[in-house]
Amino acid sequence: MKKEDKQQFTLRITQANSTQLVVILYEMLLCYLEDAAEALAEDKETKGEPDGFREAVRKARGCLNELIGSLHMQYEPAPALMQLYLFCIRRLALGEQRRDDGILDEVRKVIKPLRDSYRQLAELNSDGPVMRNSQTVYAGLTYGRNTLTENMADQGTNRGMLV
Repeated sequence: MKKEDKQQFTLRITQANSTQLVVILYEMLLCYLEDAAEALAEDKETKGEPDGFREAVRKARGCLNELIGSLHMQYEPAPALMQLYLFCIRRLALGEQRRDDGILDEVRKVIKPLRDSYRQLAELNSDGPVMRNSQTVYAGLTYGRNTLTENMADQGTNRGMLV
């Protein structure tokens, strides 16, 4: 994941409600799967060690573990989602062992429809952000001589814990 992607995810997380957080986790998972496929292709070309591939798969499994941890098992779709997430974790472990990018595609085929469904649900959820005391971001661009600068207002006036 690129630095810009991490910054974008961080910004979105601070402003997201509970349903949007699930969408963000799905998107991060898909991003890590893409990173794993790119690292595997690069490792095959250079005949190197699959360290980048293993790291990306480990992070993808971490996203799946977070999704599992967010399930409320007393509600109906949770057991089915748990089975899908466990299936994906098993497939990622097998893909890591075999260094097979076809298995990454299988996991993508499971995750993309779930992400799309949660995206639709997120549009219906009108709850406020989960993080109550995070920095409010008002971004704007200013133009200077041969430069374009992004400014953020309200830097740190309302951050941290309120006592």
